[in-house]
Amino acid sequence: MTPGDAWTTSGQEAKPIPKSRPARLKQSKRRLDEQLDVECAANTAYEAYRARGVMKNGRRMGAPPKPYQPPATPTGKVNVTDPDSRNVKTPRGYMQGYNVQAAVNEQQIVIAAEVTIDSPDFGHLDPIVLAVETELTSAGVTDAPRVVVADAGYWHQVQMQAIVERGIQVLVPPDAGKRKTPRPGWEGGAYAFMRRVLATELGSTLYGKRQGMIEPVFANTKFNRRIDRFQRRGRSAARSEWRLITATHNLLKLHKQQTALSAA
Repeated sequence: MTPGDAWTTSGQEAKPIPKSRPARLKQSKRRLDEQLDVECAANTAYEAYRARGVMKNGRRMGAPPKPYQPPATPTGKVNVTDPDSRNVKTPRGYMQGYNVQAAVNEQQIVIAAEVTIDSPDFGHLDPIVLAVETELTSAGVTDAPRVVVADAGYWHQVQMQAIVERGIQVLVPPDAGKRKTPRPGWEGGAYAFMRRVLATELGSTLYGKRQGMIEPVFANTKFNRRIDRFQRRGRSAARSEWRLITATHNLLKLHKQQTALSAA
């Protein structure tokens, strides 16, 4: 099983996006006000912490920081067309939208499909694996995944350990393919162990299947089926649309297989 990310386009909130522009403007203002309140509270707590002049380990702090006064009005930005979306980084630059996640098996069948608002894949390995386990249980499948392979963007030691503790082997390289040397400080411990595992014949063979499992799914969706953007607003609606897209992908795979068997 391998997770991956596709294109970003246009939630945490499941409420539908209002159709009228004035309602969307009010919702955007509310979110900016909430962000400003959090910023002000965090600044107040930090200045009070520094005012005590003592760190948690008992050491004295240096000179107190210059006072910072948060602005009276929010300075952030919210997309008034789809407040749930974010300005996420993609290979084509920054785009307003979402980051979609999918997990497939060796036959390129999508098992789980989710939508996030984060540009990186970091922190989404365990959630997509949990989604896979939930989907399999709901479908009455008793066989649990045995190996999860993902690219370097999913490296997250805490989440990887949690998955291993559930009896699933995880293969995620600590280094991106374009790097010729390890990242500074990423040596020894789990990093060195994973590099040794991936250097073995079995580890190399298993991880070598990743690209052929997940990348064709996204390539077929974006280029062959010409589905590269969502048609609906709101994270909840985008998630439903993404799951419909992956469901039709599975149906097309099944149809082609049955057609091939009938012609044989």
